[in-house]
Amino acid sequence: MTYPGPVVSAHWLNEHLRDQSVCVVDASVHLPDTGRDARAEYLDEHIPGALFFDLSQIADPDNPLPRKFPPRELFAREVGALGIDNDTHVVAYDTPGLYSAARVWWLFRHYGYDNVSILDGGLKAWKAENLPVEAGEVTGMRATFVTGEERNLLARWPDVLRSSQQADTQILDARTPGRFAGTEQDRYPGTRPGHIPNSLNLYWANLLDPDTRKLLPAEQIRERLAVAGVTGDKPVTLTCGSGLTACILALGLHLTGNDEWRVYDGSWDEWGRNQELPVESEG
Repeated sequence: MTYPGPVVSAHWLNEHLRDQSVCVVDASVHLPDTGRDARAEYLDEHIPGALFFDLSQIADPDNPLPRKFPPRELFAREVGALGIDNDTHVVAYDTPGLYSAARVWWLFRHYGYDNVSILDGGLKAWKAENLPVEAGEVTGMRATFVTGEERNLLARWPDVLRSSQQADTQILDARTPGRFAGTEQDRYPGTRPGHIPNSLNLYWANLLDPDTRKLLPAEQIRERLAVAGVTGDKPVTLTCGSGLTACILALGLHLTGNDEWRVYDGSWDEWGRNQELPVESEG
C-alpha cells in the first residue's frame, strides 16, 4: 500500500479497514477530572477490529508522572504485542476527535517509523458517516517490531530551560490562554500558575474545526501558527499540560512542512511542580 500521509479520512479507513497491513488503534486518554474511562469506553464501542493502544502502559514505568516517554525496548515490546510489525500501517484515533491520538504518531516517528496516520476527526467523524462500531476486546497476534534510528523529537526539561534562555529557539504552549496566563485554574493539581518564560501560546483546539473536530487545512494552520508568533526560521519546542496536545501542534507543524520541532514530554505537569524552574504569569 502506498502511504496515504499522516492524516486519513473515515472514508479512506472504511475502504482499507480489512487490509491485512492496516492496524487501527484506539489511543483515547481521558484525564481524571473528566470522570471518563477510556478503556471502558473502548470496550463499549470502537471501530471494528481496533486495538486499545494504552498510552499509560506504553510509557516509562520509572517515571512517577503518567504516560511519560517509553524506553526503546519497552516500546518495541508493547507495540509488537499488539500485532504491529515493520510492515504495518498504523491508524490511530481517539474518541473526542483529536486529543491524544497524535501522541502515537509522535512516538513512532521519534523511533524512526513513519507508516502511521491519524484518523481525521476520530471516532466522532467515523460515527458521523454512519459507519459501524463494535464492542468487546480485540487482541492482535504477537509480532516483532524493530525500532529505527531515534530522531531528535523529544525534549526534556533541561533542554527546555536552555531554549527559554536563548533567542534562536521558540517554545509554543498548547494550553488554553487562561492556563497559559495563570488566570485559570490548571488541570494538574500541585502545579503553579503560569507558563515557561519566553514561550508563545496557541491553544491546540484552534487547529481543529470546532464542529467536526477535524484538522483545519494546512494553510489555516500555518496562519494560526503565524498569529501565535511562530516563525519558520527557528526550531520550536512544543509543550502542553502533560505531553498529549503538544503532539497536535507537532502534527500541525508537520502538515505545514515544518519538522524543526521537539515535544517536551514532561510539559506543565512536570515544569509547574518543579519549584526550581522559572515561571512567568499574568495573573
